[in-house]
Amino acid sequence: MIRVLLADDQALIRAGFRVLLESADDLEVVGEAADGAEAADLARRQRADVVLMDIRMPGVDGLEATRRIAANDDLAGVKVIILTTFESDEYVYQAIRAGASGFLVKDAEPAELLQAVRVVARGEALLSPSVTRRLITDIARRPATEARPRRDVLDGLTAREREVMALVAAGLSNEEIAGRLYLSPLTAKTHVSRIMTKLGARDRAQVVVLAYETGLVTPGQQPDARPTGH
Repeated sequence: MIRVLLADDQALIRAGFRVLLESADDLEVVGEAADGAEAADLARRQRADVVLMDIRMPGVDGLEATRRIAANDDLAGVKVIILTTFESDEYVYQAIRAGASGFLVKDAEPAELLQAVRVVARGEALLSPSVTRRLITDIARRPATEARPRRDVLDGLTAREREVMALVAAGLSNEEIAGRLYLSPLTAKTHVSRIMTKLGARDRAQVVVLAYETGLVTPGQQPDARPTGH
């Protein structure tokens, strides 16, 4: 059973999400929060697996709440899905850096919402192509003088792991990476897990950010389809 926490300042929206989520046999709503401070507290007390977090709330907003959850070692397994009105929300970059696992627009189809919770609960990133493009654009626009991770943070990765990381940044799933590199899906998943561990990334979303911030890939670059040795 996946334990879900709802964080939105509008009670009607929370009620709608609750009805939808509890219509699924594998999902359970364990709490509701009307602001970010309450969301961060309930995530800990209710042992939530996934938080559906509205980004704009009075007082402590969803961005700060996501930071608090990500900074708490006791909440290392909690995944945050940011709820936005538009996919072009200006907080995309900050939210991913803060620890969010992905984004979902509030007018998404019911089946999309249910699938999103399941995807994030498995530890995968929820980044639609449009959100990924927005994220890459935001990174590219950041001043060159701004502090970014140095490329040497990738020194601990093997050549194959860097190749896999570039494909993750291109938005490919484990299955797609496996097909591109002639690997088994399990091997591809293992590579991604090792990359996340070595880089200290919470999930695939942060791997994408690091790939661009360190210059492993650049906006507009197409991943090399040719397989290489390990």
